[in-house]
Amino acid sequence: MFPDESKIFAQIGDSVSLTCSATGCESPSLSWRTQMDSPLNGKVRNEGTTSTLIMDPVSFKDEHQYLCTVICGAAKLEKAIQVEIYSFSKGPEIHLSSPAEVGKPVTVTCSVPDVYPFERLEIELLKGNHPMKVQDFLEPSEKKAQETKSLDVTFSPTDEDIGTALVCQATLHIYDDDSPPKVRKTTKELEVYISPKDTAISVNPSTRLQEGDSVTMTCTSAGLPAPRILWSKKLDNGNRQLLSENATLTLISMRAEDSGIYVCEGNNPVGKDRKEVKLTVQEKMFTVEISPGPQIAAQVGDSVVLTCDVRDCESPSFSWRTQIDSPLNGKVRREGSKSTLTLSPVSFENEHFYLCTVICGQKKLEKGIQVELYSFPSDPEIEMSGPLVNGNPVTVSCKVPNVYPSDRLEIELFKGESIMMNKIFLEDVSKKALETKSLEMTFIPTVEDTGNVLVCLAQLPIDEMEFEPKQRQSTQILYVNVAPRDTTILVSPSSTLEEGSSVNMTCSSNGLPAPKILWSRQLSNGDLQPISENATLSFMSTKMEDSGIYVCEGINQAGISRKEVNLIIQGRESNKDYFSPEFLVLYCASALILTAIGMIIYFARKANMTGSYSLVEAQRTKV
Repeated sequence: MFPDESKIFAQIGDSVSLTCSATGCESPSLSWRTQMDSPLNGKVRNEGTTSTLIMDPVSFKDEHQYLCTVICGAAKLEKAIQVEIYSFSKGPEIHLSSPAEVGKPVTVTCSVPDVYPFERLEIELLKGNHPMKVQDFLEPSEKKAQETKSLDVTFSPTDEDIGTALVCQATLHIYDDDSPPKVRKTTKELEVYISPKDTAISVNPSTRLQEGDSVTMTCTSAGLPAPRILWSKKLDNGNRQLLSENATLTLISMRAEDSGIYVCEGNNPVGKDRKEVKLTVQEKMFTVEISPGPQIAAQVGDSVVLTCDVRDCESPSFSWRTQIDSPLNGKVRREGSKSTLTLSPVSFENEHFYLCTVICGQKKLEKGIQVELYSFPSDPEIEMSGPLVNGNPVTVSCKVPNVYPSDRLEIELFKGESIMMNKIFLEDVSKKALETKSLEMTFIPTVEDTGNVLVCLAQLPIDEMEFEPKQRQSTQILYVNVAPRDTTILVSPSSTLEEGSSVNMTCSSNGLPAPKILWSRQLSNGDLQPISENATLSFMSTKMEDSGIYVCEGINQAGISRKEVNLIIQGRESNKDYFSPEFLVLYCASALILTAIGMIIYFARKANMTGSYSLVEAQRTKV
């Protein structure tokens, strides 16, 4: 039989194997039973001359005396073993009725759970190495069951107990002989607490503050373990609002509503201690700034942004209006502690005194800005009534377009550094409108004015204009024209020529700018036919039909100067009688006279020979 003992102890929940072996018998018959013939509640496994009874898990119903019966032929033998059950699977547990606090009674309970048989149990409680109590549980149990047994000790901890160990030792004497008992031990360090006390608050810089200030409050509290610090604020309904779990509470940018009673509480597992402090936050007067103020000049058509900026107020309320409560005609936008009013594009209906109203808490402030309009968008325009001609009067106009207010406008006209004229427009403006104002002056330019600079200076004296020019000017360089004069024609070789000859006619004319030369030929009806724009008019081989009147004109912006020449082309000498009637008459007359003289001489000589003269005969003879 294995185990060899006559009795074994098995813990509830464990596994126990009983083995029965037969020797000296080749084919034994093995069987198991309890002495009371109760069910085995186990599993039997036979292998040859060995039989094993396995109980898994062990329970109260397995606590019996088991018999192994062996039959070998006609012989029969039995062997018995007692199985006793116990339960001692867990160590003792130490519990305190409350946290151990110096000077206050506390009950320590040392309990042993699920123990059997408890009448053999002994519990001892030690504090450090000093026994506090020993207890046996000798009363018999009425039934087989696992029970929890405990020992209680009440004592008042002292400072010396801090860090001391509580030891609970449980002993189960399950053996009948001198075998050592089953022992389990649990140790727990004794945590001795000291309730929070001497709680104190330090405030920096002061308990009286102004809005926007910051304050730091530090709380300390003595105790063991070190107390946890909680900051809270008393509410009007008596409750408290938790603010922080840090020893230091810092409040920044305080407001009037932050005034009140602040509570610091130190607590640990055994108690709590509180301290209060009262903070008074006085309202700080907020400020309002309006920009770009208090007055701004805005040009018609531009965009203007009015900004209302609040300081020392966390949640301001903004509103805009005009002093006469006319429509804003602008767009309002909120940006944190700023409010902007955008007027775009600026027109005459935006010329007002604007008020920004700010409400902060129960306080109200207003700030105003005057928006004045002006229009001065472009430089003056200089215009002349005509070209500048030496000695001829000309009117200069200096014009300033789209100006407002025109009653503040001043225009000055300079020639070089000398002022020629100035004009101030002081007439009342009956209505708001853009106007064009001008200055006019007539003067007589001279050649000496050429190269001088004509300056038109316009000034609109509005003191608030910081980003726009208060004056504008335009300049124009004077170029004085001189009408063409002293026009001359130089003919080379002569204005009377023989046909086939060449001739050059060169024209010159003085003026400013230099005159342009235009050659024309005068027609029979008096009109001029342009023929050349060169200064020199040349004929390489003249003809009779080239004869005529030629006109040279010097032309510039200031005028025209003319000069003319009569060009005569004569025929060649051999053709004079043929072509000239006078020579033809003279030629014929001479021929007749010579003929008559010859006839007279002829007939006279013949008369001398015959002593007679006949004109008819003479004519016949001639024929």
